[in-house]
Amino acid sequence: MVTGGVDRSARERVVPALLWLIERLARRHEVHVFALHYSPEPCTYPLLGAAIHDVGRVDGPPGLRRLRQRARLTAALGAAGPFDVLHAYSGMPAVVATHVARRAGVPIVVTFDSGEFVAIGDIGYGLQRRWRDRFVIARTLRDATRVTVGTQFMAELAARHGRGTDIVPLGVDPNAFPPATRPPGPPWRLLRVGSLNRVKDYPMLLNAMTRIVREIPEVHLDIVGEDTLDGGVQALARTLDLESHVTFHGVQPTDRLATFYADAHVHVTSSRHEAAGVVVLEAACSGLPTVGTGVGYVADWADDRAVAVPAGDAAALADAVVRLIRDPARRERLASAARAWALEYSADWTAARFEEIYRALAGPRDGRAIPP
Repeated sequence: MVTGGVDRSARERVVPALLWLIERLARRHEVHVFALHYSPEPCTYPLLGAAIHDVGRVDGPPGLRRLRQRARLTAALGAAGPFDVLHAYSGMPAVVATHVARRAGVPIVVTFDSGEFVAIGDIGYGLQRRWRDRFVIARTLRDATRVTVGTQFMAELAARHGRGTDIVPLGVDPNAFPPATRPPGPPWRLLRVGSLNRVKDYPMLLNAMTRIVREIPEVHLDIVGEDTLDGGVQALARTLDLESHVTFHGVQPTDRLATFYADAHVHVTSSRHEAAGVVVLEAACSGLPTVGTGVGYVADWADDRAVAVPAGDAAALADAVVRLIRDPARRERLASAARAWALEYSADWTAARFEEIYRALAGPRDGRAIPP
């Protein structure tokens, strides 16, 4: 169960890590994916060997919306089932799916991969800000048969809510991001991949960029991601006189991202929160080191596979980037260690690990079991 990210194009408005997981599971199992908040109207279509059941977008007050989504999901599961095990990806579908699974007596895995355990009030982010969201997340933690997260960073946040977790990174397909031979700088190219939204903290990144430019004038930042802030980040870049040093490329399909990773010397992240951060894995597969705020994979990997700085600290980010640009041997060490990790915990590993979890939960049901 997902909110979206499984568009029938398999290219636009998708979550690549989810698609890689779905495709690998569908090679060996009958896989149905239920999208709870994407298409305006219900529809069903094949994708990567799985059947996608979009129950249609449901709007309205949160409580009423969840009731209607439960009803639609219950009906869709009944029509497509029975199922050995259910799996909800992220908080919003999980609060609906755990209720449905409990009533149906089907085990359910919940993967928390967003802001379920944080509250960042000044930007209105996180599901711990309001009592009703805290309540439904607590109930979801209670009702889930098994809980997984992608990083140790996220596992520690979950532990504060009294729930143990399995750490299962959502790995990437290494073939999509082959290692690249980068031209030596200067000029130096930095890359930021991520939607232009408040939690990604682009003001912090651009303020860091002004400091980087003062130290290393021959530097350029490429930004790839959907703009959800109506041009506010671009306006700030103009205000900071960074137009000649920053290019905004908008949304790019996954098969185009490899070129951006291959052309860059340093991958930069600036988020105030990441449960994991799949772009760090994508960069790692291509042999690109990451400097970023200490959240998600960057927190887990510091200091052997990535360079971590405090969230919101533009000066620290700038200093770390400058030092790494000037230290090619360290760039190589970080990139090599990060790539080895990303290859070990690839999309194939993720699918196999989830199969183990599904098998342990499902067992024989009505004479059927998940095959080994």
